Amino acid sequence: MPRDPFDHRMRPLQSLFLIEEASQVGNARRGAAELAASLGFDVTQAGKVGIAINECGTNILKHAGRGRLLLNALETNGNRGIEILALDKGPGIANLQSSLRDGYSTTGTMGGGLGALSRIADGFEVFTQPGRGAALRVEIWNRPWQSRASAIEYGGVCLAKPGEPVAGDAWGVELNHDLGTVLVADGLGHGLEASTAARAAIDVLARHADEAPHTLIEECHSALARTRGAAVAAAKLSSSGERGSYAAVGNIVGRVEGTGGPRNLLSYNGIVGHTIRKLQEVTFSWPRGALLVMHSDGLGTHWQLRTYPGLAARHPSLIAAVLYRDYDRGNDDVSVVVLRNRGLALDRNAGRNA
Repeated sequence: MPRDPFDHRMRPLQSLFLIEEASQVGNARRGAAELAASLGFDVTQAGKVGIAINECGTNILKHAGRGRLLLNALETNGNRGIEILALDKGPGIANLQSSLRDGYSTTGTMGGGLGALSRIADGFEVFTQPGRGAALRVEIWNRPWQSRASAIEYGGVCLAKPGEPVAGDAWGVELNHDLGTVLVADGLGHGLEASTAARAAIDVLARHADEAPHTLIEECHSALARTRGAAVAAAKLSSSGERGSYAAVGNIVGRVEGTGGPRNLLSYNGIVGHTIRKLQEVTFSWPRGALLVMHSDGLGTHWQLRTYPGLAARHPSLIAAVLYRDYDRGNDDVSVVVLRNRGLALDRNAGRNA
């Protein structure tokens, strides 16, 4: 029987597939089929996932020559889904609206790939820039259901250092009405011991999600005492109150992107679980439409959302994926988490990331 990706003891890494030749598209398709089976997808829905992987992978090869596919398990309102992120640094899509029409092709094929993809998907978004590549997000669920949008929308990327079996980073989000609590942890070093430390911090979030950020980090400091330790950042967000609070120790970047321009949030030196010399919580304005971006030091810090016109309006997972694509250092675990204040009516059902 396929294992459950949401089993607390066996949560998987987000799956990454390099796409540089046709056989790798097949590898991604098989990985997606295994994930779909573990999430209870029936034959029809699993077939849609396979089609989506094939379209995304072959589009990367045809138009960019190489790229990456990321797979992530989703859960909300008791339903389970698969998120596919397709990333490349090719020439981009010159005419996106034309590309979404069936029969349109720039490579002499029958076309219809993006158009077909948008029809079978429960969620579909594209971000592209001339000369800087394309990024697609596809969302397919295990069964039809009536989506209830939450006041806080979020998504992210979390991947292991190349060659490591597990990620030494971890992140989690807990939603309650229009309040959200997010925690990002970067275990010291790499591999299994770093992963143990990072996961211990996420366990603290699950038990103490109602606490203030500085209290969460203090709880993590106790819980991680027998681990390698970690860099940890936590934030508490209020959609209706349009405000947030934040505390961090170690190399986790926190940045608010809103109408007043970016604001970097302070992190203090130290290792949670071993040495915290100073811990202070800061507050910030988080108006409707604003973003909170948090990431580990596996991502370069010199990114600016203003250099990606229109990206800030896309799904948070797509924002995180584009930043990962362009600023991944390539020699470390990397996590990028993005949250948006949607300013919507309250949703009492929390979603979570695997």
